Amino acid sequence: MQLTNRSKQVSNTEMTFSESLYLPAILNGMAITFKHMFKKEATVRFPDQDRPIAPVYRGQHVLKRDENGAERCTACGLCAVACPAEAITMEAAERKKGEETLYREEKYAAVYEINMLRCIFCGLCEEACPKEAIFLTDRIVSAEDLREDFIYGKSKLVEDTQHRVDVTRRQTEEVLEFKHDKSKYHNQTHEDGKDIIHPWKH
Repeated sequence: MQLTNRSKQVSNTEMTFSESLYLPAILNGMAITFKHMFKKEATVRFPDQDRPIAPVYRGQHVLKRDENGAERCTACGLCAVACPAEAITMEAAERKKGEETLYREEKYAAVYEINMLRCIFCGLCEEACPKEAIFLTDRIVSAEDLREDFIYGKSKLVEDTQHRVDVTRRQTEEVLEFKHDKSKYHNQTHEDGKDIIHPWKH
């Protein structure tokens, strides 16, 4: 039974003596390699050399602190709900007396983990966060040998006060201007809250 009208003529010609030695093919391959020696390298010698990264690049996450060094995350869970890959898990805890300088709100994330193997770096967690606590940076996630090493906890995610992570490129001018308005409870730190009377507390 014929399945198609297409046909191909198969030739069974014997190779010449030079072709049987594969010399033409070897010389042709060496000529191509020799030409590439004088062209610009297409690879980047990472990590010794960094390649330009666009401002909208979404890399490793960071849990931001406020200007006083307190963690902004309140463990509300909106980032975990918004994550389509279900890569974010957390456990909430209540702030104790004397920890006002460590945690910005009365509730904080005692455990916060992101599975980098599941994360698709879509940025929805960044958009869902009402406290501007999580951002995607221009840092590249390091390669690891074990799967459990790709589960990033607070030790890798929380911002180091000695080495702040600049995320202003991921914010519009309107957002940056809004963050300086201390009349909004969203922008108040623990020190600011002492001087402001909140009507719902009376």
